[in-house]
Amino acid sequence: MPELPEVETVRRGLEQLVAGSEIDSVDVLYPKMIDVTPEKFNEILSHQVITGINRRGKYLLIRISNGYTIVSHLRMEGKYDVEPEGQQLDKHTHIVFHLTDGRQLRYNDTRKFGRMNLVKTGEEYKVAGLKTIGPEPTAQSLTLEYMVDIFGKSHRKAKPFLLDQSNIAGLGNIYVDEVLWMSKIHPEQPVNLISETELADLRANIIDEIARAIDGHGTTVHSYSNAYGEAGSFQNYLQVYGRKGEPCLRCQTPIEKIKVAQRGTSFCPHCQVIHGAVK
Repeated sequence: MPELPEVETVRRGLEQLVAGSEIDSVDVLYPKMIDVTPEKFNEILSHQVITGINRRGKYLLIRISNGYTIVSHLRMEGKYDVEPEGQQLDKHTHIVFHLTDGRQLRYNDTRKFGRMNLVKTGEEYKVAGLKTIGPEPTAQSLTLEYMVDIFGKSHRKAKPFLLDQSNIAGLGNIYVDEVLWMSKIHPEQPVNLISETELADLRANIIDEIARAIDGHGTTVHSYSNAYGEAGSFQNYLQVYGRKGEPCLRCQTPIEKIKVAQRGTSFCPHCQVIHGAVK
């Protein structure tokens, strides 16, 4: 699933490619992907301009000139690309925005899990998932005081806690494994037993790792690509994810992989040890 760095990379590409472009019409080839009828989707968007693309967590917010916003979640395999009008459609293309300049903005999704909600601008946070979304993983939004508060109130394990978008926005399986390894926190550590010093280290690592991953244009593990059709490069810098059996880069202990909250989880059994007694 694309995580925050991948979605931000897609956003930046779309901003360069289609912001300011006028939509002539829209073909919805898989109606279950949208929350209105294909006819209404086309009616509202036709002859309107894409004024910009924002992001919140893993959601793209495509701004339209008539006061509407397309809230787009890529889910597992979703991606956008821009092609010349008339070029043959891929079998996994499900929505086509015909632009008046002779191009098409296409939404492709091999698994058809992606979703688009068409809402009036200002009502984005009524969409499920955005209603309860937590702060962005930036120095300005993610404060240590906030983390001390929410971690102290929960007895959940660290990995599922960090995957919960209502706690911190944008983290997924890859980056949670990475930041826990960087912070020497076991993925099954009860979060209320993580000290303030450890939380300060975790906060710094989350902010730094997400920023570095954005600079690396995201991580390509399966099929992720940006709006230009290019793969990310940050997979070349992962320190624990996908390295089962390889030596830990700190202590040389073989990396182990377990299931935590039904997710494959890579960690170092020597560096990341559960501590404290459950209260």
